[in-house]
Amino acid sequence: MIGQTRPRDFSDPRIPNRDECVLRYLLDRWAHERPDKTHVVFADGEEWSFAKMREKVRAKAAGLKELGVRQGEHVAVWLPNGPDALIAFYAINYIGAVFVPFNTAYRGGLLAHVIANSGARFLLVHPDLISRLNEIELAGLERLVVTTNLEVVAPPLEVNRFDDLVGDPDEEIELERPIDPWDIQSIIYTSGTTGPSKGVLSSYLHMFSNAGPESWPMVGEDDRYMCVAPIFHIGGMGPPFVMLARGASVAMIDNFSTAEFWKVAKATQSTMVFLLGVMATFLLKAPPGPNDRDHTVKKAFMVPLTGDAPAFTERFGVDIYTIFNMTEISSPIVSEANPTKIGTCGTVRDGVEVRLVDANDCEVPTGEIGEMLVRTDRPWAMNSGYNANPEATAKAWRNGWFHTGDAFRRDGDGYFYFVDRVKDAIRRRGENISSFEVEADVCRHPCVREAAAIAVPSEFSEDEVMVIVAPVPGTQIDCVELAEFLIETMPYFMVPRYVRILDELPKTPSAKVMKAELRSEGITQDTWDREAAGIRVRRESFSA
Repeated sequence: MIGQTRPRDFSDPRIPNRDECVLRYLLDRWAHERPDKTHVVFADGEEWSFAKMREKVRAKAAGLKELGVRQGEHVAVWLPNGPDALIAFYAINYIGAVFVPFNTAYRGGLLAHVIANSGARFLLVHPDLISRLNEIELAGLERLVVTTNLEVVAPPLEVNRFDDLVGDPDEEIELERPIDPWDIQSIIYTSGTTGPSKGVLSSYLHMFSNAGPESWPMVGEDDRYMCVAPIFHIGGMGPPFVMLARGASVAMIDNFSTAEFWKVAKATQSTMVFLLGVMATFLLKAPPGPNDRDHTVKKAFMVPLTGDAPAFTERFGVDIYTIFNMTEISSPIVSEANPTKIGTCGTVRDGVEVRLVDANDCEVPTGEIGEMLVRTDRPWAMNSGYNANPEATAKAWRNGWFHTGDAFRRDGDGYFYFVDRVKDAIRRRGENISSFEVEADVCRHPCVREAAAIAVPSEFSEDEVMVIVAPVPGTQIDCVELAEFLIETMPYFMVPRYVRILDELPKTPSAKVMKAELRSEGITQDTWDREAAGIRVRRESFSA
């Protein structure tokens, strides 16, 4: 563990020192020990060393404190990726306040819900988003802090300019008490695929355990993590903290672009990336070129791990890792480099217990499917519940374990395989079908960019399988050809009966496919029916 030889802050050896896991003390430490080392690089090439980062953060923290932000209070941040968002994140935590980012796609009822749930008095906001506030109830908001300009039509709140909140970085910023590892650092809102978004309460120790040196040993102090996820998502808020915990650097990029990805990685000298969902598929399905290996990336997390992983490594020269994680937990399942068991999420890391259970929380045998339950040896190493939502907290944490809502199976070697969200499972003709596995097979077709598999009613009983697909740009999906491809590659009972083609799949503000919306639409007029087209799949028969 980092700093293991220094005097301990706490008697419990499972709790790291404050300057190992609390943002304020980490930043102070590295600014003292590594002042000239780069901590952050932006897409335009601007770089901030640890010393420069600390100076900027302390100046902004002093300004926020003078404005009235108190230690422990929730501060809402509604900004796109960039220097302002990162400075806001660090400065809020530097004074011991709680960073509460909102998705920049929020509006209407969803925006009103998170504003009310957050309990925030202050909202840091980009001026282009302010008009949406005029449409909703503002709950307890008292003041807007606006970036870039004040020439906006704002609701009747006090307004300040973010650039004007600057104090003396050399003056001591006093705290009511030291910031402890179990204090809440952030509230990150879930995607809301099944209902109103829930605000996940994350302590500093939760964030440290999520991807710290013990959880991700493959990431070192000499790495640079290229972050392409938005800062309101755990995938965008986590990387700066992951690298801060190591005294390392992060490249903060505005968004993911297939065409620009490798060029940006090289320009920022990034050594590791996180490829979530279809990102790896997009990169692999882009036309090959002579510069496929002309970059600095050495390691990539691919989530989920698909059968294309070996081809990705071969083409781009990158070692692949995979994990299972979610905002509420702390990377309980992590793989070795280039795992050979395609489809796995890895094995249980040290310090974590994992069970697969049935509907009554009774453990299922090896090889059978069950919901994943998680708990950790270290206190505060997972979420501290859902903000202002005791019912959801109690439901998720029942029987002393966190219930992920995800169905898995475990093989005899201890490797875990994601099967489905429990709510997304499909049952057809007596067979349980993983929508995740259907989607993975469908996406192997060269013309399919992304896919969503859902259950629709059968005229007989149980479900039929339907897939909604989006094409690779510049191609067209032929439903007959796709069906014939799948008949050759999938078990007979998994082959979709229905296919619907859309230019883009509907997504939540956190870029997750809105399967609930697709299920509610069901079989539409533009849906192709394999059986109506005369293409039937027969049960395989075997003779002795």
